[in-house]
Amino acid sequence: MSQLGTETAFEVLAKAKALEAQGKSIIHLHIGAPDFRTPENIVDAGRKALKDGYHSYTPAKGIPELREAVCADIARYRKVEVHPDHVMIVPGGKPTMFFAIMMFGEPGTEILYPNPGFPIYESVIKYSGATAVPIELEEENGFSFSAEKVLAKINERTRLIILNTPANPTGGVVQRSELDALAKGLEEHPHVVVLADEIYSRLLYDGEEHVSFLEYEALRDRTILLDGWSKTYAMTGWRLGYGVWPESLIAHAERLQINTNSCTNAATQVAGVEALEGPQDAVDRMRQAFDERRAIIVEELNQIPGFRCTMPKGAFYAFPNTSGTGISSRELETRFLNDAGVASISGTSFGHLGEGYMRFSYANSAENIREGLRRVRECLQPA
Repeated sequence: MSQLGTETAFEVLAKAKALEAQGKSIIHLHIGAPDFRTPENIVDAGRKALKDGYHSYTPAKGIPELREAVCADIARYRKVEVHPDHVMIVPGGKPTMFFAIMMFGEPGTEILYPNPGFPIYESVIKYSGATAVPIELEEENGFSFSAEKVLAKINERTRLIILNTPANPTGGVVQRSELDALAKGLEEHPHVVVLADEIYSRLLYDGEEHVSFLEYEALRDRTILLDGWSKTYAMTGWRLGYGVWPESLIAHAERLQINTNSCTNAATQVAGVEALEGPQDAVDRMRQAFDERRAIIVEELNQIPGFRCTMPKGAFYAFPNTSGTGISSRELETRFLNDAGVASISGTSFGHLGEGYMRFSYANSAENIREGLRRVRECLQPA
């Protein structure tokens, strides 16, 4: 159990709530949760499902209506056809991640993962007994990667490669040219499976294109897609996600589901159908608001002495370089929370390559972003 890490966003949230309980004003720029309410049509669908008697177990893979709606959504936004039998509905994004890593991770194997990246990747890789091999995401490359460098890390022990674009914590987006090159190179490594975490696929800006790894037909039989409702539809607390699995793996994933979760909440699944099939105007409004906040947070961050911040292309995170302050990332996290009343996350929470960076979420109001970063600036430049 000591091999398991954690997710610092929840630790910071607990500390922030404790400070608020003491009467301290805290601005939350740490957690990756939209500040919007779930759209009312989705809430109504969930409420109606409870009234209509969706109180029992569902099939382990999820209700057929939702798996079919997922396939239609993938065809609409990714231009790829998948079969409902290959879809498994899970409570959030993490089960797909956990199942995939535990399937392929064991002592003597290697799993490649993005660094800085979502902390649960490295945590579960180490828990599985596998060696965690970082894919370096560098600021000068827009926090993308070089396909050539990734392919050079593959050997006979490599079992899984984890991709995340748009990315948490950096907001980086991998360009089609690099994904094309990676996919082409992976054709020479048939023992390597890909886990494509595309949870932020609808949160792109400046005309950026989302390239799903499902598009690469030659790799379809060894690509696992991770997506869900949390970010796109402001449904973080509903705990609803899905995985698209190759035919050779879906039965194994289903057994893991039965052994861990049994199934996903029945009424939540009905609400998920409405989210995918109902009006999408709320999604568009939220994305537009995030885009406006993105411009605000980058401008404000670049006015803080010792900070520099590139413009993120996706998700709702800014990942400024803070090395100019001469203060470690972890110390900044502590100082901002305790002294300034601003909850943010040290870049080292996302891997060792996150030292010298901080993550600020702009899934908060423009007013709170401006006030929070004003406090940060004053904290670093006391009167």
